[in-house]
Amino acid sequence: PASAGNIALAERSVPRYTSYPTAPHFGPAVNGATYRDWLGLLAADTSLSLYLHVPFCQTMCSYCGCHTKVTRKAEPIDAYRRHLEAEIDLISGMTPARRVRHIHWGGGTPTMLGEAGLASVAERLALRFGIGSDAEHAIELDPRQVGDSLAATLARVGVNRASLGVQDLNPHVQKAIGRIQPYAVVTAAVEALRRAGIDALSFDLMYGLPHQSLPDLLRSIDLAVALQPGRISLFGYAHVPWFKTHQRLIDEAALPDTAERFRQANAARDALIAHGYEAIGLDHFALPTDSMALMARDQTLKRNFQGYTTDHAEALLGFGASAIGRLPQGFVQNAPDIGGYQRAIDAGEPATVRGLALSLEDRVRGDAIERLMCDFAADLEAVARRHGVPLDFFDADLARLQPLEHEGLVARKARTVVVSDAGRPLVRVVASLFDAHLAKAGRHSAAV
Repeated sequence: PASAGNIALAERSVPRYTSYPTAPHFGPAVNGATYRDWLGLLAADTSLSLYLHVPFCQTMCSYCGCHTKVTRKAEPIDAYRRHLEAEIDLISGMTPARRVRHIHWGGGTPTMLGEAGLASVAERLALRFGIGSDAEHAIELDPRQVGDSLAATLARVGVNRASLGVQDLNPHVQKAIGRIQPYAVVTAAVEALRRAGIDALSFDLMYGLPHQSLPDLLRSIDLAVALQPGRISLFGYAHVPWFKTHQRLIDEAALPDTAERFRQANAARDALIAHGYEAIGLDHFALPTDSMALMARDQTLKRNFQGYTTDHAEALLGFGASAIGRLPQGFVQNAPDIGGYQRAIDAGEPATVRGLALSLEDRVRGDAIERLMCDFAADLEAVARRHGVPLDFFDADLARLQPLEHEGLVARKARTVVVSDAGRPLVRVVASLFDAHLAKAGRHSAAV
């Protein structure tokens, strides 16, 4: 059971650290002109990761924290696809870099583009970039929309990894979160993908949902594992109704308290390990033969806006409304509103409205935070050496670790920090002690 001290820490508002500095610190000083300059400085042999954001869904799930909107009409989706293709033409024309190692379609629901739309955008990518035969090409899917025809189209355009939003497999919990998705539907989607030759599957599961008991969560895990996905992500539901107003549809009285969320997270972790999955970082699990498990073992795992990743590309180019990119110089983000995004592309300009140029301190701290998040350990002298800064760079931060050391959540040997097993659920809190921007941030979700 979690101690009172741990529960207090778990209630702390801290970032998920899918980047450092985190997105709330992006600002308008980085704009389309900045992005154009940064793109031009990429070398021709720079390895690229491409992210495509499709901000549409057929229905809005009340738990959702994504940047998306509901539409049933074809016209706005078709207009968006045309702008996505125009943006691919525009951005590829600003850089000599062509070598693509990763592609990721996110949303929303990317398949809202339709089979012809998906194929059209994929063809444009293949025309403008060099997509390696060994590139990972991943897409996020709503199991309720996956049949044999869609699966065959995805395979034809090169998709070789699918991430399915499963969330929970209990009918009463599905009703409470506005996502009715029977187990038979998920099974049919998995079978269709495998028939099409798409074998690398990831499932998203959630704990901390309304009316979700611990037995409910463990039942979902048992059912999900029976379908043998190579990876499972287990996310705590983030209740942020001040940021995502549709979450006001969720009955707050039906949400578990922090102690119960702790119990759920720990029991789910134990169950997945018992099923043969290896725990990866804070919230991912993978079968021992999966590339993510291999990279976690040799401490080369990375973290980006999709969470834990095997993506080692040197630059990430984001396409679509709200999409975030990362170049050697810093982060860029497109206009979050579809209208603003489309107007910029119509004008022949990058849709970048905000971003952040990385300082040396940002790079050093980002490296330390990424190692803590991925490996539950950081050799801070090695981090300092990598960036050419004094070995005592982190000493003031290390002093702030003492209360966590006292609680047994971290151990320290000279300038190496190791997060204990008890501290692992709270690794975001540990990482936050190395975050020089945190005091300037807005509200974040709870740590557990």
